[in-house]
Amino acid sequence: MPRIAIIGGGLAGMSCAVALAGRGIGVELFEARRKLGGRAGSFVDQTTGDAIDHCQHVAMGCCTNFWDFCSRTGIESLFVRQKTLYFFGPDGRRSDFTPSNWLPAPLHLAGPLLGLKYLSLRDKFSIARCLMALTRTPVEDAADGPTVLEWLQKHGQSSAAIERFWKVVLISALAESLDRASLAAARKVFVDGFMKHREAANILIPTVSLDELYQNRVRGWLGERGVQVRLESPVEAVVGDGESIRGLRLSDESLREFETVVVALPWTRVPRLLSPELMGRVDPKGELAAIPAAPISSAHLWFDRPITELPNAILVDRLSQWVFSRAIAGDGNEHYYQVVISASYNLAGREKQAVIDEILKDLSVVFPEAARARLLRAKLLTEDQAVFSVRPGLDARRPTQQTVIPNLVLAGDWTRTGWPATMEGAVRSGYLAAEAVLKSVGQPTRLLVPDLSRNWLTKNL
Repeated sequence: MPRIAIIGGGLAGMSCAVALAGRGIGVELFEARRKLGGRAGSFVDQTTGDAIDHCQHVAMGCCTNFWDFCSRTGIESLFVRQKTLYFFGPDGRRSDFTPSNWLPAPLHLAGPLLGLKYLSLRDKFSIARCLMALTRTPVEDAADGPTVLEWLQKHGQSSAAIERFWKVVLISALAESLDRASLAAARKVFVDGFMKHREAANILIPTVSLDELYQNRVRGWLGERGVQVRLESPVEAVVGDGESIRGLRLSDESLREFETVVVALPWTRVPRLLSPELMGRVDPKGELAAIPAAPISSAHLWFDRPITELPNAILVDRLSQWVFSRAIAGDGNEHYYQVVISASYNLAGREKQAVIDEILKDLSVVFPEAARARLLRAKLLTEDQAVFSVRPGLDARRPTQQTVIPNLVLAGDWTRTGWPATMEGAVRSGYLAAEAVLKSVGQPTRLLVPDLSRNWLTKNL
């Protein structure tokens, strides 16, 4: 039985292990922390004992491989599928964005786009024309290619349309500002995420904590199928030369031999495990060090009463971007909400209390009950390297999963998947890494799940 080591218990490492489980391969997954999940994890609120996600994670209907991962491991029932997005304009007025159930894609978006109350009719038609132009634009992600902002300005988008539509959607989806993000990444969001299929824009939100999903459910699924999950087992180094990998050196200096090693860690941590000789083979041009990162902040708020009955809300032209409401155990006297701010560069250096105060002001304008509620406590978290930044030209520099060393494989949303930094990208990388492993042991298998199908109209467009 071939023995495979996977380093990293994030979504990429877990999906690789899930894909390899039950295929006659001995799989060991090494995770330095006490639980699986990686960046998709939770902390325990000391007051209530509830598990609170560090940052709210959502998927979309277009995330076919992530949903396949959930179906394989039996956690799909722990997600709720929401078809309506609730937008609140600068004046606090609400616009419900519900794609049509009977019009074919992309016409299913026409009604909800026209229904956005905070956009002028002229901007709505301008946005529609620009979306169609985007679908017809063959995008090559060149280093000297335009950013999203440059392309939008060239195509006559007004400042109001950019601030109140393009910026609102893309910053949340890409976790990057428009003056930095590549046009290719933006096209991926709108074409695959909204325009390609009527169910593509559905929002999939966990109903339980990320710890429950991954540490409890997925870990149990892996154990039942023979995968050895080794928590609190940091790997010190990948051992080998420029031609082949022998195995792993663990923190106790012991050497474990494996036929193949999958490194499923953030790109910033890969050089810590590979010797200069190995890095020279895997990354001869030093591309990994050149991958930029983008920050995401999350504000965790506990009130003495409910401030809204909506499951989510998107705030337009405000510091607060996306508000999530989730029922937690507690004692019924506290009501929890999370506010997510992607590409939160402008929070650097600001006092946390000042940021919380501005968020509370945002909520009070949108939800009148928030102005009357008493804030019991708050926590502001910022991850400076939350995701890789989708800059122009980055796709060409992202490494493939199979390295030049036959038995060394990479996984992570930052590898070449064709997707930005998303849960879908992480699962795709894990599946592609598993495909490389299976090919190396004489079991070539296609694991990637096809995208949502296109109808006759989207094919012609």
